[in-house]
Amino acid sequence: MAQLDTLDLIVLIALLIGTAAYFTKGTYWGIPKDPYAASFANANGAKAGRTRNILEKMDESGKNAVVFYGSQTGTAEDYASRLAKEGSSRFGLKTMVADLEDYDYENLDAFPDDKLAMFVLATYGEGEPTDNAVDFFEFITGEDVSFNGGSAAEDRPLANLKYIAFGLGNNTYEHYQALVRKVDAALTKLGAQRISAAGEGDDGAGTMEEDFLAWKEPMWTELAAKMDLEEREAVYEPTFGVTEREDLDADTNDVYVGEPNKNHLEGKSKGPYNSHNPYIAPIVESREVFTVKDRNCLHLEIDVSASNLTYQTGDHIAVWPTNAGREVDRFLNILGLSDRRHMVISVKGLDSTARVPFPTPTTYDAAIRYHMEICGPVSRQFVAALAAFAPDEASKNEMARLGEDKDYFKEKVSNQYLNIAQVLERVSEAKWANVPFSIMIESIQKLQPRYYSISSSSLVQKSKISITAVVEEIRVPGSKPNIVKGVTTNYLLALKQKQHGEANPDPHGLTYAITGPRNKYDGCHVPVHVRHSNFKLPSDPSKPIIMVGPGSGVAPFRGFIQERAAQAKAGEKVGKTILFYGCRKASEDFLYRDEWETYKKALGDSFELFTAFSRETDEKVYVQQRLSEQAALVDELLQKKANFYVCGDASNMAREVSIVLGQIISSRRGLSAEKGEELVKSMRSSNQYQEDVWS
Repeated sequence: MAQLDTLDLIVLIALLIGTAAYFTKGTYWGIPKDPYAASFANANGAKAGRTRNILEKMDESGKNAVVFYGSQTGTAEDYASRLAKEGSSRFGLKTMVADLEDYDYENLDAFPDDKLAMFVLATYGEGEPTDNAVDFFEFITGEDVSFNGGSAAEDRPLANLKYIAFGLGNNTYEHYQALVRKVDAALTKLGAQRISAAGEGDDGAGTMEEDFLAWKEPMWTELAAKMDLEEREAVYEPTFGVTEREDLDADTNDVYVGEPNKNHLEGKSKGPYNSHNPYIAPIVESREVFTVKDRNCLHLEIDVSASNLTYQTGDHIAVWPTNAGREVDRFLNILGLSDRRHMVISVKGLDSTARVPFPTPTTYDAAIRYHMEICGPVSRQFVAALAAFAPDEASKNEMARLGEDKDYFKEKVSNQYLNIAQVLERVSEAKWANVPFSIMIESIQKLQPRYYSISSSSLVQKSKISITAVVEEIRVPGSKPNIVKGVTTNYLLALKQKQHGEANPDPHGLTYAITGPRNKYDGCHVPVHVRHSNFKLPSDPSKPIIMVGPGSGVAPFRGFIQERAAQAKAGEKVGKTILFYGCRKASEDFLYRDEWETYKKALGDSFELFTAFSRETDEKVYVQQRLSEQAALVDELLQKKANFYVCGDASNMAREVSIVLGQIISSRRGLSAEKGEELVKSMRSSNQYQEDVWS
């Protein structure tokens, strides 16, 4: 009988619990899902539980406009978000932002004619699509493209698709704006209706922001006319809700204080390691390779033996930085958040398509320090948006003027390289406490990993990756001098100082949380992942190579030569290996000077080094001059199908090297200048001429 009574009691309790669950809908015990819990796996396929059908997603969320982005560093994603935001606030469009790799494209032929697609596409490297746009690009430009409706390309299957396109590129690269131009041509060929001329922003000329602003106004005018949209006064409508959590503190186990995902939060980081999930790697060696006190160039050895990370000679390593403490303090202070820096906040998308750009719950300090590009360039559009939250009328008017007058903005902000906190400080020393933190999350790019050419050979040291990095600094003259410090290189310098015994490293007056969230980076660790590159040695080591790499542009060539020296020692036949290297003075910044002698012993006559020192004498000498002086040797090796490599500055050096090479070919072979240029282009197309350059 007692057993029956106990059973009755259990049933009764179960019924009571069930009833409570029904009426409260889990209010008291429901735990919101952590979207970063499995983000380490998200890089390798569709996100669990998310549809890959963009039309289905738009219908479910009530959207009539989608802004797709192809982005490598986050800039194109930022412009996509800005377009979506403006389309919503000014014209009442129901917009969403979409990562191109998250959706399939075979159903674009069913895209409704009352909806709109926008494409914001960055061209990466040598005319290549960004990593997240590869599949889309190959599909839409493919010769055998086919859609679910069964129509062939000549049937114009995308006749209902209305679209807009904006490209991001750099005119110092050979294939400027290749992606947006090819996608635009492909969409038009397939029958899609372009609403307005495709826009192009030029990072090489430093006019990206102004190109975007100049393009978007006539674009909106045309779009409004063709889709019968009515413009309204734009008011700020938050994309994210930010809630301060009095019930949590920063020491709570499930609060993120800088960890990139849940595995890192729980202390059980695992691979695959990639752009969503870094490996916390030990720095096993660090040293200075300049011999002057006022400039720094670091050589670091990163141990990846305990990870599943692999690399090939010529690849890139990504370093995940943290913002300098001084800039974090400045940002918190001007927003009136200093006293609440460790307040826990939950950030939630107010729209089903909005993605919170970092794990939550977190703290103000952690979000700013680890996830927001607070030292990045500022847009006029952002400054204008902040005018409404100014602490006083004078500040509001000044912000409005900065937002409207591009010449004034250039003088006061762009030319001074100010970050957003510095802009607010200069406009008013009063606290900008009315600025919603949500607008900062929405308008400031996510802090991105920085990529460095690996300066070691995977054949020689497969589990150690070498980095060669010049510590960046820009000195801006003026009544209020501003010194801009490289975010990542100064972070690496702090780590080097720590490894060499400095208890409180503060490179150039900066401090960093170098032990990481919850001291998980203690012992000189740094978050990294590897990005594979097409910048590669020929598979046949007997093939000759010519390398041009001044300054830190020599980094990948150290790896190339290190590999060839090892092959020669192993008895392999190694082809002629020529390096043109340049720096200021042999006594100051001649990188790896002693190593070249060691490699020369291993390679013998196969290796030749030609140096150019720009400040050694009254005459400035650069690598392109040395290249020209060795015209006979260069052309002889090119006739033997030598690979030609350039690494370093894209805007001046790389462009001039390309011109000089064309001149060498034309003069040595008795050809016209035009034919010389044509042959250089042919070398590029066949991958005989390879570049790893930056601006």
